[in-house]
Amino acid sequence: LPSWDVRDLLPPQILPILPFLHLLQGELGPFNPGLPVEVPLWLALNLKQRQKCRLVPPDWMDVEKLEQTRDQERKEDTFTPMPNPFYMELTKLLLNYAADNIPKADEIRTLVKDIWDTRIAKLRVSADSFVRQQEAHARLDNLTLMEISTTGAFLTQALDHMYKLRSNLQVGANVESQEF
Repeated sequence: LPSWDVRDLLPPQILPILPFLHLLQGELGPFNPGLPVEVPLWLALNLKQRQKCRLVPPDWMDVEKLEQTRDQERKEDTFTPMPNPFYMELTKLLLNYAADNIPKADEIRTLVKDIWDTRIAKLRVSADSFVRQQEAHARLDNLTLMEISTTGAFLTQALDHMYKLRSNLQVGANVESQEF
């Protein structure tokens, strides 16, 4: 078996600065030509960029499966479970660096974007309803971390403003009731 070192992946000018790099350890392989092997995404993309491998897309990255996911997401009022918690990130990376290995890459890109747009629109409607009804808490079932982080800042600011407005209203109500 050929052995490899993470330092082989680094640019030569950085090697004198980092004599030892102990970030990763473990065994991968064996790497036999023509046989698929599961490796971390960073390694797969690196090998692909160096034209040392061909990537096999995940099972869920199929046009028919994504169409079913999109249709189900559009039908349901709540968020449906996604085929992968990092579907958006994986799609972006794989289509940017290995689109030639993914059948119907353009259709997949469009379907994932449709799913994303549907979920973000649903999240905005939910957040708007949440704020209008002056709720104190909400459940965020089946949302991915990227979806939460996309609207997290807006929602936290909205809740902060609501808290300040409620506090001012309560202080004003207490002052008026004491004057009578």
